[in-house]
Amino acid sequence: MKFLSALIGCTWLAFGVAQAADAVNSEDPSALVQTAAEAILKDLDANREAYRKDPSKIRQLVDAHLLPHFDVQYSARMVLGKHWKDATPEQRERFIKAFYQSMLSNYGNALADFTAGKMKVLPSKADAEADRATVRTEIRRSNGQPVPVNYSMHKTAEGWKAWDVTIEGISYLKSFRDDFGSEIDQKGLDAVIDRLQRGEKPKAAAASAKS
Repeated sequence: MKFLSALIGCTWLAFGVAQAADAVNSEDPSALVQTAAEAILKDLDANREAYRKDPSKIRQLVDAHLLPHFDVQYSARMVLGKHWKDATPEQRERFIKAFYQSMLSNYGNALADFTAGKMKVLPSKADAEADRATVRTEIRRSNGQPVPVNYSMHKTAEGWKAWDVTIEGISYLKSFRDDFGSEIDQKGLDAVIDRLQRGEKPKAAAASAKS
């Protein structure tokens, strides 16, 4: 079942569509999630058959609209953890690109079957002076069971951006950091980057695909 893969993909889509969310981006992170998710999921509903026939179109959709509202560099830095400071500028850039493309490849296709009615943004109010916030949502499984999905966000010069998602108490950033950290210790950072560039799934991605 691709449910958890769809959850991760939906996380990205929730921060797409810069045009739709610009009005609330600097003020209310919850409103950003709600507005952007509705706009992107509306696009999915209108073009679902085309996306199912050609999954690459979903990857193009995510690629076009993700970057404005997802802090890929910060997230990648947090994933590398202690290894970030030892990495060269070239290795950092390669890892950021490889990690992003890996996420697109592993989670994008599951979005074709995701519908707007499965996601609910829970009420919350961010402190106007805060530079970090958690946006709480629920995603409903096919049997109606709600799954808590929380988005970690921080305020940047470009507005609020997401950098982690926690599903049922499990941080995917931490999961990837644990997976990559062990492999980097054993084989080195270049080996991890090369594996991601070859399209091989990280352990965390492989585990979620089986859930």
